[in-house]
Amino acid sequence: MNRRRFLNAAAAGTVSLAKFPHHLFAASTPKYATDRVLLGPRKIPVSRMAMGTGTIGYNGSSNQTRKLGYHGVAELLRAAYDQGVTFFDSADAYGSHTYVREALKTLPREKITLLSKTQATTAERMKSDLDRFRRELGTDYIDILLLHVQTAPDWNIRQRPVMDVISEAREKGIVRTHGCSCHTLGALKAAAAEPWVEVDLARLNPAGRYMDADPKTVTGVLQQMKAAGKGVIGMKILGQGDLRDHVDEALQFATAQDVLDCFTIGSESRQEFEQLLKKIPAASVRG
Repeated sequence: MNRRRFLNAAAAGTVSLAKFPHHLFAASTPKYATDRVLLGPRKIPVSRMAMGTGTIGYNGSSNQTRKLGYHGVAELLRAAYDQGVTFFDSADAYGSHTYVREALKTLPREKITLLSKTQATTAERMKSDLDRFRRELGTDYIDILLLHVQTAPDWNIRQRPVMDVISEAREKGIVRTHGCSCHTLGALKAAAAEPWVEVDLARLNPAGRYMDADPKTVTGVLQQMKAAGKGVIGMKILGQGDLRDHVDEALQFATAQDVLDCFTIGSESRQEFEQLLKKIPAASVRG
């Protein structure tokens, strides 16, 4: 089985991760969670892995905030920074801004890349979100701001007033780069074609769990994004936990994708984080 046949099998829903063709996805040298990557046209520096704070995140909370609390999340983020993971992924929907702020109290802000996401649908709400987000995060600027959970195939038309506010914020230095996260294939295709999108947060894993389409189809759209010079961050790398029994396969698949610049995974404990640090380089070269 070659890579194309594997992706065809995934598209047909017949892929078996128990027979994952590791040798087809093996890198010649290990890849690490701490590798430095320059993301998108603005060349925003990030670590290859971002610390996610939104596992099962909705209505202002997530597994991280519910299980760990302020100090637990902060300690986890600080542990990540101490070991070279400097990319923190948050969102208004997760309610994780103030948890990140707690971590930043003892970390150098200029060495951290902060990502957040807004659900604003009006210019007025977006202006308010920019002020509130920065206040909640305890920072003057947000490195990466995304429109969260876009589903409409014409979202880039509907959201133009919001996008204009974010563009103005970028010109003022309040936001460094911007884009969206997509939750349908139509929205993903619109993001690939939309010049305003500089960074996209895309769902990708070898089993097609919680994705916009099968891996082959999604990868094809992401190739268009990369050809247009956009930065792509992978999410749902472990299929929202469904691939816990196939972590090595999922990590190798992610690190082998030229369409992904980096990816976000939400560790729910120090132990999980430490395991990922070890598993990512080992998985990336597994033959």
